[in-house]
Amino acid sequence: MPNPPTSKVDDFGTAFPWLERNLRLDTQVTEIDASEAVTGAPGARVLVIDDSNTIRRSAEIFLRQGGHEVLLAEDGFDALAKVNDHAPELIFCDILMPRLDGYQTCAIIKRNPRFAHVPVIMLSSKDGLFDKARGRMVGSQDYLTKPFTKEQLLRAVESFRRVAA
Repeated sequence: MPNPPTSKVDDFGTAFPWLERNLRLDTQVTEIDASEAVTGAPGARVLVIDDSNTIRRSAEIFLRQGGHEVLLAEDGFDALAKVNDHAPELIFCDILMPRLDGYQTCAIIKRNPRFAHVPVIMLSSKDGLFDKARGRMVGSQDYLTKPFTKEQLLRAVESFRRVAA
């Protein structure tokens, strides 16, 4: 695999100098086959960040069935590289992850002027008021409790696509 350019990390690395040293740039994109699209409208490019392989794969299946392009990241560092390289239109971000948690990941994304407009929906098995408020404080637009259904996930994507349009 060719070495990715490190200059793309600079946008995030300037606010957090240690970030560039720890950022994993192994970008692997799962793209949707156009024949799978359910609606006539082109699908959104959606990033799912979760340390659970089960949650990532479930979300990927649901979103692909909804006609969306799906990017997957297993932690915040991996996610920041993918946000920078692929500019998703919507991000689902788990809260409890090792190394860089969802709140930190969301805050870094929202501090970057290129990506501040991208809606972030926090994912968590907790549905407490404190967790939701903390998510709003770092810039997330919504909160989805795990386990989620296909309908809940697709409804969230469509509601934020309408807002962006």
